[in-house]
Formats: sequence, structure tokens, C-alpha cells
Amino acid sequence: MAGKSAARDIGIDVPAPAKACDDRHCPFHGTLPVRGQLFEGTVVSARMQRTVVVEREYLRYIRKYERYEKRTKRFMAHNPPCLDLKVGDRVVLMECRPVSKTVAYVAIQNKGVAS
Repeated sequence: MAGKSAARDIGIDVPAPAKACDDRHCPFHGTLPVRGQLFEGTVVSARMQRTVVVEREYLRYIRKYERYEKRTKRFMAHNPPCLDLKVGDRVVLMECRPVSKTVAYVAIQNKGVAS
């Protein structure tokens, strides 16, 4: 690894966090590789240790009624200390290898408070 202050390139076009951390599951300062899908959502819970619950809303088309219904999906995501996520923040998630039984995503960008 290059050092504590230098963030490594994860291959995705997102800015590196300003703060440094010593978390081994951080994609920027640790060794966790990211791959697969990219999501955007809102943090609804940050009460676990280094894990957040992110909720994502999307529309699903019902062909019979020719209308859309609103659905939500919740993801457990790893929260690196360098991102400093709080409830209400908009975040970008990226798929990674399973970090624990329920966590297979990691937050890679904090977009600030959702409007």
C-alpha cells in the first residue's frame, strides 16, 4: 500500500475522500476491491459499527394497469470511517465481496444531505 494519506485508485470516477482512515475494508485506504453494480441511495440508519442501512426507491411498471408503483429496497453497506456517513446522506454504493453475512456493498462516495 502506498501509505496512509494517499488514496488508491479504485477504477471508478468518484473523488477520493479528504480524510484518511486505517480501515482494511475501505476501498480507498484498505485492500477491499470493488466490482459489479453501482447504486445511489439514502442512509436511513447508521447505528451499527462501520455499517449503514441504505434505502433506494425505484418505480416498477404494472402492465395490467398501465401505471407505475413505487418500491423500496434496503441494502446493508460497509461505512468506511473516512466517508463519515450520517442519517439522511445521499451515498453511492458499489458491490464488493461479502464483508459479513449481510454486507456485500461498500459506500464509495458521500454526496451530502438529501434534499
